[in-house]
Amino acid sequence: MALQYVRHDPHHLRAIVDMGSNGIRFSVSTLQPPTTRIMPTLYQHRVGISLYDAQYSASNERQPIDDITINAVVTAFKQFRRTCRDFAVPKENITVLATEATRTAINSEDFRKQIKDAVGWEVKMLAKEDEGRIGALGIASSLPDVAGLVMDLGGGSTQLSWLICDGAGGGVQMPDSGSVSMPYGAAAMSRRLAEAERDGTTSTLKKEVESAVKSAYDSLKIPEQLKKLAAAQGGFTLYLSGGGFRGWGYLLMSRHRVQPYPVPVINGFMASRHEFMGIDEVKAAAAATLANEDDAIFRVSDRRASQVPAVAFLVNVLADVLPEIKQVRFCQGGVREGFLFSLMESSMQADHPLTVATRPFSPEAHQAASALLANALPSASNTSTQDPYEQTFTPPILEALANMMYYHSSHSKDLQGSAALRCTTSGVLAGVHGLLHEHRTLLALLLCARWGGDVPPTDEVFKRGLEFTISSPWQLWWINYLGAVAALIGAVYPAGVPNEGGRPRMTLKARWTGAPEHGTQLSLNVTFTDDVELDMFAKEVKNIEKVGKKKHWIGGKGGIGYRVEVETSRPPP
Repeated sequence: MALQYVRHDPHHLRAIVDMGSNGIRFSVSTLQPPTTRIMPTLYQHRVGISLYDAQYSASNERQPIDDITINAVVTAFKQFRRTCRDFAVPKENITVLATEATRTAINSEDFRKQIKDAVGWEVKMLAKEDEGRIGALGIASSLPDVAGLVMDLGGGSTQLSWLICDGAGGGVQMPDSGSVSMPYGAAAMSRRLAEAERDGTTSTLKKEVESAVKSAYDSLKIPEQLKKLAAAQGGFTLYLSGGGFRGWGYLLMSRHRVQPYPVPVINGFMASRHEFMGIDEVKAAAAATLANEDDAIFRVSDRRASQVPAVAFLVNVLADVLPEIKQVRFCQGGVREGFLFSLMESSMQADHPLTVATRPFSPEAHQAASALLANALPSASNTSTQDPYEQTFTPPILEALANMMYYHSSHSKDLQGSAALRCTTSGVLAGVHGLLHEHRTLLALLLCARWGGDVPPTDEVFKRGLEFTISSPWQLWWINYLGAVAALIGAVYPAGVPNEGGRPRMTLKARWTGAPEHGTQLSLNVTFTDDVELDMFAKEVKNIEKVGKKKHWIGGKGGIGYRVEVETSRPPP
């Protein structure tokens, strides 16, 4: 299915200016159905004007924002006004949001007045609580579901809160106050830490920050639901956003056990507590980046690298003060994403980003194809607890595979596997907001397997990298199996699976068979209608059975996998 140019209804366009402490972000997004949930970005531009530095560049005492900085901001706003006209964004759909650095500036009123005089737009200043609430919604927009503690590390301040967004239509739950704001942003902490090291008061500063974080956590009144979940999982999940934390995340990616790490976006990246607390390694990587351009790390600027000691200081405090953290999840969502997410109805907020993003590429009703894939999975009652495949290949994953399994049909055979492999990281789905790294990896490998799994040498290293990030070899075996099943479905239904009445062309039913002493066997029954020639699909059937041959198991003979038997038949007359 070829991707067609989509004409966006101006009524659904939203232009956002996120005027933060370290930079100003201009963007135009669309909330047009059916892709509302993933908030497609049509335009984005960042101007590296630090309003925080402008107020502290001359001394350690806060100064008014100077005229040179104000003129640079106004010039950027004028350019964005032209961009909004190019996209035909209605004036009422243009929003300017300002945070800590603007809110606390000595000449904030005059600064905002000069912007309005130049472009006619009011600057909406977010209160501390609103800034935290919008930031938390930005995190909620970044992932299919969220349940844990959240922190947003800006330039001048950081916010701490808790958040529950289960993706089941229950809406977003957070404290009534939104969050607790503390004056410990990445830039602010860098300045405070430099002063403390010069004055020999580092321990005093640490006690101050520890006290503030502990007080903030105690005031949040974590709900019992979240405490019970953390107890069951062995600790809280901590969701992190903001430039300082994102820089930390990219440094962790550069030190990941899989190198080069194959997924380039920070959103959805997960690290264990142990990895997150690798402070010495992260600081060493940042120092090397600053000392030598040849050691530059992807998406870590000199500014972010210079702030790493301050972020490390904060990470140490979090480890000492917050309850047990099991893992951290990095999020791209911030003020822009949170504001857009707040405009959606709760039913749209609950949509799964993966299905929303892939549904436009389904040539026919997606329910029929995903139902066939689901029927190819047997009951889990006979499987090992080491193979929780039902928790991995969930309905959203199967629907996404069904939606995308025809997309690369127009490619030559030389390119199908390779293009499918890259589609979630540099292809058609690369820019989708809200995906976990696990989802990008699973779908890429599933689609590659759907086209046979062969890739040229140039993509072999990338494919191995994706495979090494998969948490279990059992998952890799099921990827090969479901990919082969998808190839059979695509052969039987070359134009997509019609969701129409009457007898279907093919039905699938999987079950566990075989005596335990001989090993569990997966049996797949494929029933064709009378007018389908069985021999036409012998190759696809054989490829499914091939996945069950021990030499094709993960790790080869003695490795991970199941024997597979495919039984083909026709329905009784």
